[in-house]
Amino acid sequence: MSPVIKRRSIKAGLPPGTLVHIGEKRTEPVRISILDYAEDRVEEVEAGEVTDCLKYKDKPTVTWINLEGIQQIEVIEALGRHFDLHPLVLEDILNTDQRPKVEDFGVYLHIVLKMFSLDAGQEKVQSEQISLILTKKFVLSFQEGLEGDVLNPLRERIRTDKGSIRKMGADYLAYSIIDGIVDNYFVILERLGEKVEELQEELVARPDPHMLRNLHQLKSEMILLRKAVWPLREVISSLERADSPLIQSSTKIFLRDVYDHTIQVIDSIETFRDLLSGMLDIYLSSLSYRMNEIMKVLTIIATLFIPLTFIVGIYGMNFRYLPELDWRWGYFVVWAVMIAVGTGMVVYFKRKKWF
Repeated sequence: MSPVIKRRSIKAGLPPGTLVHIGEKRTEPVRISILDYAEDRVEEVEAGEVTDCLKYKDKPTVTWINLEGIQQIEVIEALGRHFDLHPLVLEDILNTDQRPKVEDFGVYLHIVLKMFSLDAGQEKVQSEQISLILTKKFVLSFQEGLEGDVLNPLRERIRTDKGSIRKMGADYLAYSIIDGIVDNYFVILERLGEKVEELQEELVARPDPHMLRNLHQLKSEMILLRKAVWPLREVISSLERADSPLIQSSTKIFLRDVYDHTIQVIDSIETFRDLLSGMLDIYLSSLSYRMNEIMKVLTIIATLFIPLTFIVGIYGMNFRYLPELDWRWGYFVVWAVMIAVGTGMVVYFKRKKWF
């Protein structure tokens, strides 16, 4: 699972706009893919150099330039120079600990989102930052990883001309990217919900110390999701109410639908957090109950032996004159008394329902 807070101390003391990559260090080369389309055509290419993107800058078609892997600062800097991006925007792109937000720079919008996926074992949630630059005719997207993402269905829709995406503008493309990311939150929450249900059943049936570790892992993943989705609600709301000419009124209707989905995700996260908090209480209560049961059994056993110890203690004294020492049936009588006392105490405890 990605850490909730990443190290930002390396930027301490540096001037604003200094380009420093903050996030997971990767060695893979950066990959730039270009998807240029209009209603009647689509072109998909892999750019070998940043300069290969420039010929699409002034085309009347809609262009989606996606950069996967942001660890090479010189590539980000070159893209920013060619597309006139503010240095603070480039700084935010390289800082993968950004809070989801939207910034209006007039000729373009800068949007920061968090994209989630499950690892190969479907056990842990992986977090990845994606930054979008929306202009009138193109969308720039910057992703951290190279392991694929949740946007492949969107690319397939563009290739096969499914829906109305090739009839719409760049703002609709940006909406579709946001919608694909938010829809994937439901996939993540469904898997986490299954894990919560499984853990809840095990907790009730047989509480075990390893469950505490699973509980803390799930709570950490919920915190990670909550940290990403709560500010995303503000981002979608700002886009829906924005006066920017880059977003058409027809697209704002779809953004309102994404806003509703975001609220549903938030509700689900809060529900799971409450369930996990309750499960932690149940786990601690179960441990306390088991300990009480053990202590009750041990206390009953100790209580049974108190009078028996008293009896054998009397006849274990080393005085020379004990009347019963010379009695022929004394040994058997003492045993009978001890058995009677023990049995009587057990019957008494049973009637009191102490066990």
